[in-house]
Amino acid sequence: MTFEVKILGSNSASFAFGRHHTSQLVNSNQNLFLIDCGEATQIQLLRYQIRYSRINHIFISHLHGDHYLGLIGLIFTNHLQGRTEDLHVYGPKGLDEIITIQLKHSDSRLNYNLHFHQIDEENQLLFENEDIEVRPIKMDHRIPCFGYVFKEKERKFRLNREILPNSLSKENLIDLKEGKDIVDTDGKTWTNASLASPPHLPRSYVYCADTRFHAEIRPQVQNANLLYHEATFLNDMQARAETTFHSTAQEAARFAAIHNVRQLLIGHFSSRYFDVQPFLTEAKPEFENTILAIEGQTFEVTPVQPIKVKENNVEIVNN
Repeated sequence: MTFEVKILGSNSASFAFGRHHTSQLVNSNQNLFLIDCGEATQIQLLRYQIRYSRINHIFISHLHGDHYLGLIGLIFTNHLQGRTEDLHVYGPKGLDEIITIQLKHSDSRLNYNLHFHQIDEENQLLFENEDIEVRPIKMDHRIPCFGYVFKEKERKFRLNREILPNSLSKENLIDLKEGKDIVDTDGKTWTNASLASPPHLPRSYVYCADTRFHAEIRPQVQNANLLYHEATFLNDMQARAETTFHSTAQEAARFAAIHNVRQLLIGHFSSRYFDVQPFLTEAKPEFENTILAIEGQTFEVTPVQPIKVKENNVEIVNN
């Protein structure tokens, strides 16, 4: 199943050096979710040939302009292009007021229903389908700000169809998908391991928006497959990061190490930096598996394969 993140914008408060305001696109099994919607998000969607109409859910972290000023334009463009499907927008208190007052004073009546979902508390269930669920996580920023956790649901065992015997009933197949051993219609016993493969462990993508460094463990982040964490400054600007409620590259890497994540993605670079490679240089000693959020690049949320060991010649799956 596809689970990946595309970077549309990677800069902080100002457009600079070809970098745009924050925006990302999450693809879960070909369902597209937009996280934050900075000023040039429409341009970036066009550049990377992503149809606006495929995005039905937009998650806004907070009400600083570099994270939402592109939203009203995207809403209008969907209207002008004849959208009829509902659009759902998630964010902190006040986002609905900002958008609806613009619609009111322009006397605009959209072709589609626009639904606002206010985030009231951490970890509330915002969205779910058969593949994933999305929940907010609180950030430590100057105004109310939320990150988002995209987590896959538990999946069933995968049948090895090329070796399935003809003597299996429908109930046998259901039991195999549940991880059970079976007795077929001929009375023969089959172990689950002989006919099915264990599913990948559920993957998670954690988006940590604007925030100061958290030293304490956040359970929602622990063991994430891919973590995005803002890294606005380099370490020589740590005092500035603290007073502006942001993080350095070193602090983002330390946060990743504390939480035992598999891979760290850093972005939200300050416009004071032309070259962002020093961010990587600073982060890697703290957390080696760090990569830069480069616009246009797509990053897979890589699954962890179950570990297979043998005890007394019997194969056991260790998750």
